[in-house]
Amino acid sequence: MPFRTETVRDGVYVELVRSLYTTLIPTTIMSIGYVLSLSVMAFEAGDRVLAVFSFIGLLSNAARIWILIGGRAEAAASDLEITRARALEKRFALAYYQFAVVLGVSAAYVFMLDPARFHMLMICLLVGYGAGAATGVGLRPRIAITSMLVAIVPTILVAAWHHEPIYWITAAMTSALLAGGCQSLLARWRVTSTEIARRLTFEALARRDVLTTLPNRLALREWFDSHIAVGSGQRLLAVHCLDLDNFKPVNDVFGHPVGDGLLKAIAMRLIQTLRPGDIVARLGGDEFAVIQRDLHDPDEAAAQAQQFRAAIAEPFLVHGHEISVTTCVGYALCYCGAADLDELLGLADQALYIAKNTDTGVEYDDSLLRSALRMDDWYESSRSQSQSAHPMA
Repeated sequence: MPFRTETVRDGVYVELVRSLYTTLIPTTIMSIGYVLSLSVMAFEAGDRVLAVFSFIGLLSNAARIWILIGGRAEAAASDLEITRARALEKRFALAYYQFAVVLGVSAAYVFMLDPARFHMLMICLLVGYGAGAATGVGLRPRIAITSMLVAIVPTILVAAWHHEPIYWITAAMTSALLAGGCQSLLARWRVTSTEIARRLTFEALARRDVLTTLPNRLALREWFDSHIAVGSGQRLLAVHCLDLDNFKPVNDVFGHPVGDGLLKAIAMRLIQTLRPGDIVARLGGDEFAVIQRDLHDPDEAAAQAQQFRAAIAEPFLVHGHEISVTTCVGYALCYCGAADLDELLGLADQALYIAKNTDTGVEYDDSLLRSALRMDDWYESSRSQSQSAHPMA
């Protein structure tokens, strides 16, 4: 949960993989151009090998387009995780390499044939492919450069093998353009990666508490909206508010650096106490909030509140000082379908106030839960009466 550079690095990778699945139109244009060109050359030359290349290219490009169409929705998803991004990249790369091999072998074969006009058309296809790879796939240099080399180098070698100077110049110019394209896409990749990393870092920092690196109120709101507000209404959740007891004397006696260190240590201890799938945030000062979801019964929330108290009651060693503090917890219970974060935080805060002023340590508010249960009972009662009055319904 704390902010880590690995998180930004993974985010950059996911963003770069997303760019691969925005290439449907250029891929379609290249596919049509290749199949059409090879078909025309096969017809004019009466060459069955070219016809076979045209058919293989048709299948290869159909696979590329199918992968792009099938994966672009997942690639564009805001919650795309790095494991899925790796799978998407691998799938894309295999199809891209496959066509690069087909293009490279067929282009080299065409340059071995006699009609020079075929060579001109094939060079046009190779230049178009290289430009498309550099611009459309260039943010994943390994895929782009490998594909460009596989597709273009065979033709360079065949052209250099010709005994005419014009082909030597063609080979040299194509090599120079290939090298320049690789250098340009690497430069673009570095700049774009840096820009994405900077943007993701700023976005992450805007949603993190500077001191503890826990999510702040904004991040808590976004998490709630994406995980709770859109969830099933039958799931039970609890929102906890925690407030440290006698935190101010720590700052007064040991100084603010020790107080800051204590808050960091408390944040880490709260993280260790969380269940997987829950979230803790710092609301400000010495106040924290926890959202606990997918509860089987209200007793789980009570047990979690006691775990928070027990964890924080253990002494902390901060800058050579052993410090002991306690905490009070107030929590509110509700079903997801009736959940409003601001209302739940308000009810939990009221319960926290009672816990601090009555020395009970933990208090809760289940008014929203009881209201939802009464509504369910009323609905079932009304439904039963309706069925009794109208048995045919």
